[in-house]
Formats: sequence, C-alpha cells, structure tokens
Amino acid sequence: MRTRIIGTGSCLPEMVVTNDDLSKIMDTSDEWISSRTGIRERRLVKEETTAAMSVTAAERAMKNAGVSPQEIDLIIVGTITGDYVTPSTACEVQAAIGADKAVAFDVNAACSGFMFALHIADAYLKTGIYRTALILGAETLSKIMDWNDRSTCVLFGDGAGAAVVRSDETGLLAYDQGSDGTRGKVLTCQNRKNNNPFVKNPIAFSYTQMDGQEVYKFAVTTVPASIRKVVEAAGLTIEDIDYFALHQANIRIIQSVAKRLKAPEEKFPTSLDHCGNISAASVPILLDEINRKGLLKPGMKIVLSGFGGGLTWGSAVLEW
Repeated sequence: MRTRIIGTGSCLPEMVVTNDDLSKIMDTSDEWISSRTGIRERRLVKEETTAAMSVTAAERAMKNAGVSPQEIDLIIVGTITGDYVTPSTACEVQAAIGADKAVAFDVNAACSGFMFALHIADAYLKTGIYRTALILGAETLSKIMDWNDRSTCVLFGDGAGAAVVRSDETGLLAYDQGSDGTRGKVLTCQNRKNNNPFVKNPIAFSYTQMDGQEVYKFAVTTVPASIRKVVEAAGLTIEDIDYFALHQANIRIIQSVAKRLKAPEEKFPTSLDHCGNISAASVPILLDEINRKGLLKPGMKIVLSGFGGGLTWGSAVLEW
C-alpha cells in the first residue's frame, strides 16, 4: 500500500500587501523586490491566526477529499509560528474540526515542515497504525519579521495549506529528506531567553535573521540532488515528471533548479508572485492552487520539494 493525497485545501489572509505598499513604509521598491525575488505581493494577517487559517485549509481539504472529521486518524502540522508554545496547532485544529479520534502534533522543520509531516504520515500509514491523515503547513511569519530589515521582511507572507492522505494502491513512490545542522545558523529566529530567579535576562523577542547568499547556495545544490535521488528511486526520469511543486522561496532558486535538472520552467508552477515565501505552507498552498485549476490528472507524476531553516530538505515523487 502507498500513501495517496486525496484532497487539498488552503487559506490566505484577506489583506493583500503589494511591493508598492511596502515602499511607502521602507526604502524599497516594486522593481527592486520583484526583479530579485519574483514576489509582487503577499498576504499578511490582521485578525487571522495560524490555527484559524489551518482550520479553514483543513476543512477545504476534507471537503475536497470527501472525508469527515471522524475519519481522520492523524493530524500533523508543520509550523514554526504556532499561536502557543502549547497546545500545538494540530491540537487546536483537532478541537475546531471535531476530529476527536485523531492523534495530533506539530513538526518544526521550517520550510520543510509540510514535507516532513508527509513523510511521518506515510510511515504511520504504511505500518497500518492509521489509515487517513490530515497534514498541514501553516505560518504567520509576519509576527517574527523585523519590519525595519528590508532585506528580509519583504520576502515573507502568511497562510496555510493542507492535504488529506490515505492508504491506497498508488500515491507516494519515493522520498528523500535530510538535515544539515552545521549550517543551521544561516537562518535563525531565537526563542525567549531564560529568565528565572537565578538568571536574569530581558524578556525580549527575537526576529528572523538570514544570510540570503548562503541559503541560496544551499538550495541550488541540495534541491536538485534530492530531486534526482527520489526520481531515480521511483524508477523514473526527470522527463517523466509532469510538475515540480517546489517551496516558494525565490524565483531565482526555482529557475536555477530547473536549469540544473534540464527541465522546462513550464513544469515549475509558482505562487510566490502573489504569496511570497510562506515557509512550511508554501508547498501545500501551491499544490492546492494547481489542483483546483484542474492541472492535476490521475496518473501524473509530481515532485514535491521543501527546503529551508535547519537546514533541512525533503522531496517526494508521487503518482496523482
């Protein structure tokens, strides 16, 4: 048996923030941002929360899959921006949708979070422990951005994506994932420091810091290698793949991956022009967009690939 995606869903905040909007509050421009990243706008929360967006995405995925909350055995949310340290976002989703039979927990793998969640669900389903799982990537990245740091904050957005997966005869064909903690400090967001009666630290919150050049170097070498590995493991060639749904970090990264794989850019759909980088939510939001456009047909071969903080990466080949 294999793990098959049977439904997708997504949710973006209502507020659209264009590059021109940002140019009014910081020294930047639409030309500067779009020419370097491919991003023209992003969605930022006002009233929405990570959990609320996750619930909406989950409900849309379940409707698309034709399953009820009572059929969900497992809920995994990839996120680094949950509303609480505890309870987990997954437990909040479980309560909101009424999936009272499900086991729920979060995964912290940054931009690879959804891919790690997919692989974990695949392991549970293959062992027969569970049959149906709800997996999500959800982020409110705007709350961990320094909005005075124009080199970083303009890249990111908020949103959530979800998929329902179930044991079936077709589906996930091969998987690759990895981590390189030795380079992890090129993308960081520090947690609260210890502050107890014996150790005094200011109660302050850190913001995301990134060495963009190092992240770029990591992505353009690691991602093509990971994709080749899973495609070969699936007994396929790059030419056999119909679509490559990559983490939406930067258009230059996507173009470089396409070039290194010698695959046409038309096979690399994008959402970053209107979503920006939404970390763990990027892959499932993109997958839902192309699914709802009717681009995915039964039997198609799809590559999913996430990469980012940790540093981490995860790629999968699946038959739709």
